[in-house]
Amino acid sequence: MAHALVSSNAVAYTSGRDISQTLESARSQVEERFLEGGTVLLSVMDVLNRLLNSLESVTTTLDNKEASDTSADLRATVESLMALPVTEENRQQALVSLAHTGRELRKHVADMQETMRYLRTFAVTVKITGAGLAEFAGFAQEILERIYSGTDEVNRFATHLDSLDKEVKLAASFGAGVSKGYADTVPAVAGALRDDASKIAGHRKDLGVIAREVGAIARAVQGKVASTLSALQIGDITRQRIEHVQATFSLLENFFAGEDGARLDADARQRLQNVIHHLTAAQMSDMCANFQRDSENVVKTIASFDHDMREILKLRDQMSGESGEAGGNFMRALESSVSAAHEIVKQVDTASRQADQVSQSTIGTAAKLSEAIGNIRAVKTDIHYMALNTNLRCSRLGEEGRSINVVTAELRIFAGKLDDSADAIVNGLPALEAAAGRVAPATDAGAGNLGESLTSAVGNIRSAANVMENELKVLAENGREVATKISLLIGKLDFQHNLGEVLAGCADMLEGVAGTDVADISDLAETIAPLDRKIFKHYTMVQERSIHRGIIPASEDSTSAPAETAKAENDEDLFADALF
Repeated sequence: MAHALVSSNAVAYTSGRDISQTLESARSQVEERFLEGGTVLLSVMDVLNRLLNSLESVTTTLDNKEASDTSADLRATVESLMALPVTEENRQQALVSLAHTGRELRKHVADMQETMRYLRTFAVTVKITGAGLAEFAGFAQEILERIYSGTDEVNRFATHLDSLDKEVKLAASFGAGVSKGYADTVPAVAGALRDDASKIAGHRKDLGVIAREVGAIARAVQGKVASTLSALQIGDITRQRIEHVQATFSLLENFFAGEDGARLDADARQRLQNVIHHLTAAQMSDMCANFQRDSENVVKTIASFDHDMREILKLRDQMSGESGEAGGNFMRALESSVSAAHEIVKQVDTASRQADQVSQSTIGTAAKLSEAIGNIRAVKTDIHYMALNTNLRCSRLGEEGRSINVVTAELRIFAGKLDDSADAIVNGLPALEAAAGRVAPATDAGAGNLGESLTSAVGNIRSAANVMENELKVLAENGREVATKISLLIGKLDFQHNLGEVLAGCADMLEGVAGTDVADISDLAETIAPLDRKIFKHYTMVQERSIHRGIIPASEDSTSAPAETAKAENDEDLFADALF
């Protein structure tokens, strides 16, 4: 009889130990798989945060006030470009006016040159006529030298005008080519700048919309990841419940080895073991049902990430330009248009410098002409008085000085003509200066400023393009990493595969060992009360306690146990009770 009892106990303990080993294997797999899944989820959360940071950087770049200022500057530059043909036409008209004024002055200079030739002729005649009169020899030579001096002044005057005429013709010729070039290129370049500025504004707006869409999806995924992390507590719950089942078997084994268990006969032991098997089977079955339900929800949530990530990658491709026009970055096209405009502005600068040179040269020439006119007037005055003195001397000589007197009278008349030409030139000099002012007006600083603004615009646009490309590149890399992590996550968090089967197998094994009928142990209530209290105390979930009491009703000794236990439980246990 005793041998049979020992043999039965050995079978029971062996069965319990085998079940515990199986459960330990399941518990280890649950712990490993959920820990691994949690690690992957945290890594996904980290890369999602980086993705959102990238989006914030892109949005900041799109909202950059400097980019808006550049667009405003660009629009102003377009208006300035459109004004260039009119400006150049006005400059051409000013050059024509300057050339005309120069030609008018040249006529008066030609008259002066003609007058000086007559004066030289008369001076030579005086010298010849007075050759027999000693007192006129030196005097005639002096007059001739003054006339030569005046002739040199007039010729220098003519040289200044000729030089000015050449500069005006060169500037006009260059300006005509520039003006024709403006007609061919300015409208097209200005139109391209307008179109590109409009495109980039629209593109930036589209990028902003896409960035917000990507952000919304990424934050939704972030929320799903957070809820999935929270849902992963099913793994911890499952692990705890497996440990509770293991503890139940361990407590039963200890009970059988103790004094209370030794007092039980074989039948009582078998009945108690049967009840414990039913209890652990019920706990495992309920745990499997909860695990099946909650892990399916986790897997469904994770599976939905795949669609979210496809949307993020598609939007990412749109932002980075893999499916867009011009590399998706209209800034490059705009930079090309601005560079073309810059070439035009270089021509503007050249034409402006040349016109300014003509203007300054004209003003300088006018000053030299004014000085030369003064010298010519002085020569004219000297000749006039010399001729007048000659007339007086000739009058005293009588008939002998009559011929010289006639010639010197002619000298005085022609010297007077120099005044007429000089007056005409002096009156024409303000018109010359005014025309020069119209060629390069004082306010004509637009070309230089336009060049500077375009240079600044090219730099700002290039910088903005580089920043945008870099931010989109980082965004693309983060988007790719998120997709990779989530693909890995889907495989790691498929808890139904293998793990669910292992847990279901444990539950089936326990149900098989327990059998169909639950043994009656009401007569053992007082004896097993300590065991009942120890098992019950391990539970941290209301469900476990409900299942336990459904199979092992509370005895009078154990009814006060929950109250006593409640006093001993710590805050974490109370919190767990509130949750479960």
